[in-house]
Amino acid sequence: MHIMEGFLPHPWWEIWFAISIPILAYGIYRLTKITKQTPEAKPLLALMGAFIFVLSALKLPSVTGSCSHPTGTGLPAIILGPAITSVLASIVLIFQALLLAHGGLTTFGANLFSMGIAGPFLAYAIWKACKKTGLPRSVGVFLAATFGNLFTYLVTSAQLALAFPTAGGYLEAFTLFGGIFAITQIPLAIGEGILAVVLFDFLAKYKGQLLAALKVIKLPKSNAMEEKR
Repeated sequence: MHIMEGFLPHPWWEIWFAISIPILAYGIYRLTKITKQTPEAKPLLALMGAFIFVLSALKLPSVTGSCSHPTGTGLPAIILGPAITSVLASIVLIFQALLLAHGGLTTFGANLFSMGIAGPFLAYAIWKACKKTGLPRSVGVFLAATFGNLFTYLVTSAQLALAFPTAGGYLEAFTLFGGIFAITQIPLAIGEGILAVVLFDFLAKYKGQLLAALKVIKLPKSNAMEEKR
């Protein structure tokens, strides 16, 4: 979810900028490294950026000053890692703020942290945990994308609660914001999880060698030989 332009008061928008920018800088380093090591991944980077842009542009009105939408960052986090996903998300957030009046420049740091950092890092952690426990690949993708989305809305709720605590304090404000978001966000997160599974399976089928080169999946030897032909 995007926090809209000018909605976060001083000093909160500055604080989220200060937290997010170093992580974004590391993501740029990782992006530069992967494009040099695996130049054939450039079309995939563009595809994942477009995936984030399209899904996160599908917004539904939510709490005043914000909106609910799929994030699209769980799948890129699985395939490219959370740091690179933060870079793709930052590009999307800037374009949406300038072209669609969706989000904002003053709230860029907060939106980047929730959608482009927190959500992707949790999605990546869930994906890795599912691989280690031997769960089916589709289950891992679904859980990572779904909970990455839900964590984004939890972080946004926390950001709003910090900036606008109620008379009952921070926890009451967090419960209020989170409860309102949940009405729209839970079904959106499930839908994003299903879509992520479909697209991941498509990429694994037609771009399996590239995903194997990025260490996302392991190809059976027979499949690897067929793709090389």
